[in-house]
Amino acid sequence: MADKKLTIRILTPDGTLHEGTASAVFLPGAVSPFEVLPDHAPIISALGAGDIRIEADGQETRFPVRNGMVRVRNNEITVCAEL
Repeated sequence: MADKKLTIRILTPDGTLHEGTASAVFLPGAVSPFEVLPDHAPIISALGAGDIRIEADGQETRFPVRNGMVRVRNNEITVCAEL
């Protein structure tokens, strides 16, 4: 699993905010925050206010969001969010 990567795309009403790969993604779920690692089970979830945290190559990047939706499937994460 160490060599597997996630592909993440963050979309907003204004366009694509971020697109890249990650080793882990932390999301502000509407009920509680959760983490997505490679080979995560498929899921569709609402997002609440908070930061999307992306870990890639030993660095962390944060994107604050107000709300949105996320779909995780086949190591691909697609987020539709409002900033």
